[in-house]
Amino acid sequence: MKTGLGEALSRVRDIMQTKIVTISVTERLSTVEDIMTHGRVRHMPVVHGGRLVGVLSQRDLLRASLSELGSFGSETRRAFLHAIEIAQVMSEPPITIDPDANIQLAARLMADHRIGCLPVVEDEELIGLVTETDILHWVAGAWSPTESKVS
Repeated sequence: MKTGLGEALSRVRDIMQTKIVTISVTERLSTVEDIMTHGRVRHMPVVHGGRLVGVLSQRDLLRASLSELGSFGSETRRAFLHAIEIAQVMSEPPITIDPDANIQLAARLMADHRIGCLPVVEDEELIGLVTETDILHWVAGAWSPTESKVS
């Protein structure tokens, strides 16, 4: 198996995830928590009217929860999360990448901006997601084009 490092011209489209979970900007954080917990999803592109408007990560959810409810019980925390719209805590505007960009550029963007994923956008349409884990698998040579993953 070749390692990703030996394939200097590999493109984002070669390792991106195409089966992604998106969420509407008007949804509540409690919905995101359910999806992330039960679906084992760490990053969710946020859409409004079919257009990408932001990204919500597990880190954003945790930050919102801890900043307000560090000492409260789970019922109070759940009520708080239900009261908060995604738009209040998502990262915006989203930092995106073209599917034909090289993987090294994706890694550099994630490192420079301290983010764990990049929505992949082509002709203003969200077509995939590349995560730091995808890049680490590529670097380690463990990435397989037959894998279907959800971020």
